[in-house]
Formats: sequence, C-alpha cells, structure tokens
Amino acid sequence: MSTQENAAARHQELCRLIHHHNYLYHVLDCPEIGDADYDRLFRELQDLEKRFPELATPDSPTRRVGAPPLARFAPAPHAIPMLSLDNAFTEGDLRDFDARVRRALKVTDAIDYFCELKLDGLAVSLRYEGRRLTLGATRGDGSTGETITDNLRTVRAIPLLLHDDAPDLLEARGEVYMNLEEFRALNAQRMEEGEQVFANPRNAAAGSLRQLDSAITARRPLTMACYGMGAGAQGRFQRHSQMLETLRAWGFKVNLEYCRKACGVEEVVAFYREVQEKRDQFPFELDGVVIKVDRLDWQETLGATTHAPRWAIAWKFPPRRAQTRIRSVRLQVGRTGAITPVAELEPVRLSGVTVSNASLHNWDEIARKDIRTGDQVIVERAGDVIPYVVAALPELRSGAETPIPLPVNCPVCGSPAVRLKDEVVPRCQGMDCPARLREALRHFVARDAMDIEGLGGRTIDQLLGQKLVASVADLYTLQRETLLQLERMGETLADKLLNAIEASKKRPLPKVLNALGIRHVGAHLARVLAEQYRSIGALARASRDELLTIHEVGPEVAESVTAFFQAPHNRELMERLKQLNVLPDPESNETGNAF
Repeated sequence: MSTQENAAARHQELCRLIHHHNYLYHVLDCPEIGDADYDRLFRELQDLEKRFPELATPDSPTRRVGAPPLARFAPAPHAIPMLSLDNAFTEGDLRDFDARVRRALKVTDAIDYFCELKLDGLAVSLRYEGRRLTLGATRGDGSTGETITDNLRTVRAIPLLLHDDAPDLLEARGEVYMNLEEFRALNAQRMEEGEQVFANPRNAAAGSLRQLDSAITARRPLTMACYGMGAGAQGRFQRHSQMLETLRAWGFKVNLEYCRKACGVEEVVAFYREVQEKRDQFPFELDGVVIKVDRLDWQETLGATTHAPRWAIAWKFPPRRAQTRIRSVRLQVGRTGAITPVAELEPVRLSGVTVSNASLHNWDEIARKDIRTGDQVIVERAGDVIPYVVAALPELRSGAETPIPLPVNCPVCGSPAVRLKDEVVPRCQGMDCPARLREALRHFVARDAMDIEGLGGRTIDQLLGQKLVASVADLYTLQRETLLQLERMGETLADKLLNAIEASKKRPLPKVLNALGIRHVGAHLARVLAEQYRSIGALARASRDELLTIHEVGPEVAESVTAFFQAPHNRELMERLKQLNVLPDPESNETGNAF
C-alpha cells in the first residue's frame, strides 16, 4: 500500500474515531476517553491534513475551528417553512388550545401530548445530503433564513457526518444555545477584558452565530438540541416522540431526559408546574414549555396558519423581574485593571432568592438607560452571575438622585483610570494595584488554570494583607512557617496547601497559558495556542502575523498575545516562573506542548 493510501486510510479512521467520541461526549454525555487522548487524535488529524491537504473534507472534524471570514450571509430559502409558535400565558390559554385541538380533530378523549422545555436560544435548520452536513441556516422570517453553515460546523454538538442508518436526505431543526455555566464564564472573561457583556444566554448564542468570522463562533461555548425535522420526515414516523428518539440514534443531541409524554391537559399542567418550580435547577436558560400533539397524522390534519402550527403551543413562564432602588454604586477592579460598576440595591426577592447587587455593565449602558444612584429600577435575573439593571424608572424620581460618574482614578490604589476609545470600561494603570493582584491570583489558582486546591479567596486576602506575595510567582516561595502564621491555618492545612502548590508545577501548557491571564485568551484559546506551539518560549517569539495564521486567532488576540510577552514585567515573571520550575517540562507535558 502506498504512502498516499496509508494516509487516506488513517484519515478515514481518525475522522471516524473523533466523530464517535464527539457523539459520546456531546450527545450521550458518556465519554470513553479523556481530553488529552482526544487532543492527541485531533492533532494527528490536523498534522495529516497539513501533509495531505487533498484529504480534508467538509465533514472533517478539523472544520470545527472555523473558515475564512465572509463578506455577508447568503440567503437560505426553507423548503418547508420554519414557523414560530403561538404563546399561552395562563392555564386558561392552554385549556383553550386543548379545546381547539379536540374540536378540530372531533375527539372527546384526552389528547396525547409531547412536552418539551422551551430553550432560550436561536432556531436553526441543518440540511444533510449523503449523511453529510451541507447547509446550516437561521430561521429568519420563516420562509428564508441566512446561511451560517461555517459557523454551525464549529458547534461540537452538531454532527458533521450522520450515522450509517440515517437517510441520504435529511433536514433537522433545533435550538442553538449556551449552558449557564459556560455563559457565566464567557461574560466574566468579557467583563475582565473590558468588552460588552451579553445580557443573557440567548443574546450570547445569537450574537455568536451571526459572526461573519466563524473563528469567533468557534471560541464560543455553544451547543444545540434538536426538536424536529423538516424535509425527510414525511411518512417515516407515526409520533413526534418517535422522531426525536430516532434523531438521537442518528447522531443528534436531543434533550429527551427533559421531555415528557402527557395524556391530556391535566398532565400537561402538572408537568409545567413541576418545571416552573425547578426552573433554576436546569443547566440552561428556559422560558417555558412547548406542548405538541404527539401523533403526526393528527399534526397533519390540524395544519398551520401562515405563522404557526395549530398542533403546538408555547406556554411561557412569567418574567423574572422585580422593582427596587439603587442605594449606591460599587466599583470593582479586575485582574487586567478593568473597572466595572455594580449597583448595590435595597434587597428584593427575585426567582426565589434575595437580590442585593446587580450589574450595570459599563458607563455606555448607564448613559443609554439614564441610570442614577437613588433611582427606582427594574432588575432581571436571566442566567447572569448577578442580576442586571434592565431600566430606570425616571417618573418615580424625587430629585435627590445623582449621576454615576466615570472614574478618573482607581477606587483601590488611586492610580489613573484610562478608557481607550475601543473599550467600554476604564482601566486602572497601576501595575501594583492590590485589587488587580488579588484577581490575578484568584485566576491563576483556579481549577481550569493551575488548579491549586485550598488556596481560596480568604487565604489570598491574608497573603496580600501580610504582604507575603506580590506576584503569582511568590506563591512558589511560600514556606511552612509563614503559612502557619495565617488565621485558621494549622499544620495539616499548611502541608496540603504546599503539596498542592508543588503539584501545580506539573500542569500542562494549556492550563499554564490560561493561568497567565493574557487578555482575550481563555481556557479554549489557551488549548488552541498550545496545539500550535511546543512551549511558552515559542509562543513568546511568535509574531503577530504568524499568530494570525491560526484559524481561531484574530487581530485582537494576536495583538494581545504579542503585547503580553513584550511587556518587561511579564518577561521578568516568565523568567522567575522558569527558575522556579513552574513552566511545563518538554518531556512530561501530557499535551505534547512544553517550554
């Protein structure tokens, strides 16, 4: 067998393996291998396609990292319209819907319904030909959407190649969304970097999908759940529930564990009440329950209006908002110096919890909403780390309210606060600012960074308060006798902490890169960079133009990385970490990337 034939056979096997493990991880949630093993397979595939470019196919897993930017989105007509849903807001609305269904079908018995959670994301359509993804589109106006195929290829829950038993022609439909944990992490990173934060997970998902540069989409933690089919479903199934079970078997993610069959309207009401009570326990944002007639022949009989099917309805949850007053505004300083405003509120109950703080995001938002200290405001809790202020109520002002000024100095160290023209928040310019150092330490020791267990916020505050650390490198010079002087630090805890600090010296390159806190480089991009460079030294020598050749790296990231390693204080930090044996060793790094 020739070299070319060997390469083609290995390429086919790698694609099969990676598709299989993606399905296990993103659809069935039961991975068989760890991240390091998956990364090795992926890197081997990347290397193979670099040596034999002709082997790269549209359904290759490497296509998930993004494609060249587009000038605009092309229109995508839907062969079968993607209709919206009529809404129910009360139990009475739902009972009216049930009565209309039974009347139209001329039945008196209870209807079999299928209930699904109404995910708060963006509806998309996926077209497969020969089991390969050939077109991905937004819903648009229902008749015509926008082609976003390259962006959807980057969503790992979307299969690029279906299982062997799937039909040649298939159109799947579903919701692209962002889980709350990933959404919070994304917003925290954007806030830290002075970028506009997303108001809620839906805005984050929609904004991520409508990027002309799919490399940006690839960096966003999107997922997708199927809820139905367009073309390809005719005559194949008897019930909607059967269709969803088959879609999962073909390779799609379907949230069946959150769905329920309901016989009659009373069981639908019970399911809605149950979901509403547990709403805050779900890993994603939802705004209601979708109720569908389960029998597909009855769906066909009921038909649709020009905008919505007659066989389905969305029973929406009441809005999660409350009114309260802003007592004061507190300024927070992050590890990169970003200064963000937080409203301190008169405590108010919202979604079962007492809320006393709310995000104001930045001063552009404050100006746009005309928010002032002392205002009566509407706050909303929509998946964010803390609730945010939706609007002020100027008609309730007494005249004692005061504007919220843009700070000219850091509220912690007093250094100048400078706002660059392309950023939405000012930044503290003090390199020795205690607040910046505190957040840098918290980031450095986090689980997806150096993962130093036992080094929490209280201990960090004590280390800073007693001036025992002045940089992250100082953590590696701490002595047992020093730690024993800290409050609530006994011998056992001190030994555990020192062991955890020592163990962190063996972290792989992606974790170390993330720990450094380079602006715009989170856990995902740290892994991308680590796949391209074998060491921090190699990355530090990379030019802006060289970095721009990496699919997921744009100008903002490239400039941030080069600026970080050119800064004298960061070069000194790298040298100290190297001397302390913190940077990864070339032979032991599990990702194959080392200093």
